[in-house]
Amino acid sequence: MSTTADLPVTGAPDHEPVPTAGTAKPRRHRGRGQRSRGQTALLHTLLGIASLVAFFPVAWIVYVSLGPDKSDYLHPDKIAGKISFSNYTDVLQNTDFLKWFGNSVLIALSATLIGVLLSASAGYAVSRMKFPGHRPLMWTFLITQMFPVAILIVPLYNILASLDLLDTYQGLVIVYLTTAIPYCAWLMKGYFDTIPVEIDEAGRVDGLSPFGTFWKLVLPLARPGLAVAAFYSFLTAWGEVAYATQFLLSSEKYTLAVGLQTFVSEHDAQWNLMAATSVMIALPAALFFYLVQRHLVTGLTAGASKS
Repeated sequence: MSTTADLPVTGAPDHEPVPTAGTAKPRRHRGRGQRSRGQTALLHTLLGIASLVAFFPVAWIVYVSLGPDKSDYLHPDKIAGKISFSNYTDVLQNTDFLKWFGNSVLIALSATLIGVLLSASAGYAVSRMKFPGHRPLMWTFLITQMFPVAILIVPLYNILASLDLLDTYQGLVIVYLTTAIPYCAWLMKGYFDTIPVEIDEAGRVDGLSPFGTFWKLVLPLARPGLAVAAFYSFLTAWGEVAYATQFLLSSEKYTLAVGLQTFVSEHDAQWNLMAATSVMIALPAALFFYLVQRHLVTGLTAGASKS
């Protein structure tokens, strides 16, 4: 008769085998996407260098703006011993900076608000409503981005002059919209493609009109895409120089970018005042970026994945 001792053992051993002194430890293999310590150190070094390259011009402008004399940029080593905010007070008290600032805010916010609404409407229409000509419409948007500013200035000048919109805020806003809307429409179309169509169908079941579905259901879900469109539209209008210089003729309507040119004369340039003004121009753009930055990456990647 066979006993239980004669039966083969089929279960797993109670304890894993302990490697002896002569047994080599198994090598650990890196998983997919994992980097070695050397690769990680090299990557962080390259990223650090790239960050310094990107940050240096900004730090240099801020540093030069603290030099009280207009020739301090020629001797930057002497600025540290006489740092002063006199350039900022000079710009605020002795120039039309506040007027330029108000004009820029009015134009930039108008272009941002109108541009986001129109580009979101166009992107949603092309994404959801396959009307005749929707593809040529989007390609037309894309073609308008292929022309450089130097070619467009003359025809736009003639159009604004014929419409009596030259030297007006409205004319400049319209010009900025022709730049912002085509890109933002493509961006929003790609983002709306990532939102399930079932949401629109649920809205129709609840009795909402197409516009009501867009406004109440779809648009709140598209906040990352709207943030990217708003940021692009704002920067397009805030720091633009070429169009504003040609289409704004009276000094009381100058924007910040145009007003900055008043520090350049026929014989020299007041680099200290230009640097201080540049820093103050950059602050609102940095603040706007801070407000929308948590949506930027999501909006850009979602829009790029489907458009």
